[in-house]
Amino acid sequence: MNSTTDSAVVVVGAGPTGLLLAGDLAAAGVPVTLVEKRAPGISNLSRAMVVHARTLEQLDARGLADELEAKGEPLADLRLFDRLALDLSRLHSRFRYVLVLPQYEVERVLERRAVESGVRFAYETEVAGLTQDADGVTLELRGPGTSGGSGTLRAAYAVGADGLHSGVRAAVGLPFPGRSVIRSLVLADVRLAEPPKSLLTVNADGDAFAFIAPFADGYHRVIGWDRSRDVPDSEPLALDEVKSIVRQALGRDFGMHDARWMSRFHSDERQAPAYRVGRVFLAGDAAHVHSPAGGQGMNTGLQDAANLSWKLAMTVLGRAPDGLLDTYEAERHPVGRTVLRSSGGLVRLAMAKHPWTRAARAAVATLVNAVPAVRAEAAGQITGIGIRYPAPRGAHPLVGRRIPDVALAEGRLYAVLRAGEFVLISPRGESGGKGEPPDGTVQAHWSSARRTTVLVRPDGYVAWAAEEGEDRSVSLNQISGKIRWT
Repeated sequence: MNSTTDSAVVVVGAGPTGLLLAGDLAAAGVPVTLVEKRAPGISNLSRAMVVHARTLEQLDARGLADELEAKGEPLADLRLFDRLALDLSRLHSRFRYVLVLPQYEVERVLERRAVESGVRFAYETEVAGLTQDADGVTLELRGPGTSGGSGTLRAAYAVGADGLHSGVRAAVGLPFPGRSVIRSLVLADVRLAEPPKSLLTVNADGDAFAFIAPFADGYHRVIGWDRSRDVPDSEPLALDEVKSIVRQALGRDFGMHDARWMSRFHSDERQAPAYRVGRVFLAGDAAHVHSPAGGQGMNTGLQDAANLSWKLAMTVLGRAPDGLLDTYEAERHPVGRTVLRSSGGLVRLAMAKHPWTRAARAAVATLVNAVPAVRAEAAGQITGIGIRYPAPRGAHPLVGRRIPDVALAEGRLYAVLRAGEFVLISPRGESGGKGEPPDGTVQAHWSSARRTTVLVRPDGYVAWAAEEGEDRSVSLNQISGKIRWT
């Protein structure tokens, strides 16, 4: 790789976010290279353990959800801390639960899809520098994966999905403001002599917090924290320390033994001030990191990718102007900020120590448990189902909202979305309006007698809608007019 290699898009980082994004681009016919500093092979030492409903919907739109469902364990009762549990069985989704599934299982499925779609992988390679001009981006690369130890790669656009210590973010000069909120968290993959009865076990008591979830191979992931023990991440970790923390938080250590992996880490709350700098984008942990409370990290990154991929594909393929790409930051940056606040609030409530903070936790639990609207909003926030994007003034109330997996005459909506195109849903017997359906748009029809015409984006959000009797003329070329890309 000593000479410049042309590629429409370069994605840096082969975690879940980068794999989904690269796979989407390749499936749409966009030449894409995925740069990863690790050697080939998926590590099983990942921290994420749950897949939320909105992420499962996005994976369903790619034909991947059923396979992952078969590998994981569904949990309809999500317990966040003492006395606060969310009943997910009432979600307006095909997936009325959180799927307990290690991140590496998600990565394996996404990697296979990326390979089958034609993604070009550059392993053992990292970004040493980056420059951009009006026509594209040049990445300076180094590592054993390059010819002679260094090289360059030229692309129209680049995406940094390379995590907390993102080389892409550093190369474009973006800061990563924030702070560490929990230090010296411990992680361990262990066997348990007497596994907990609950699929997910979590609790905080005094200075200790612990979380336990199962792998499919008989091991369990344990995450713990002792407020009174603040040591560097490099401090050696023994199984006895993990046991002690779990006993404090959960009352027993479940006879844990045979640890195959243990580590310390710290949890940060950080967000980049921008997700786009010229022709360079950030997604996933390169753009935002937060506490593990609520299990939203990997899920938020995958939804970043689902938002950006179709916009990049349509821009590269000449089907949309470059301005469409500005809506990625406009839509996803506020979501990242909200997740930082909600996950941070959850971890602070879970670790409440003083009488007044414990009283606040009890009040929050009482409010959520007693008021259905508050409970639904909390479930929608954590699962991603409730996220909506800004809509222009005067737009139909559906615009910007996520649309569930509605029944169509042609089948389930999310099965129809597997084409990677807009879907124009019209009443039966109608083509969608006065004009022809937009180029590249899949025409579908309600299975019921509904009279609303809806244009659904490839990521499952409503771009435009009109009721019977309103002007239903539709053209994807009306970027600044009736149809909004936001």
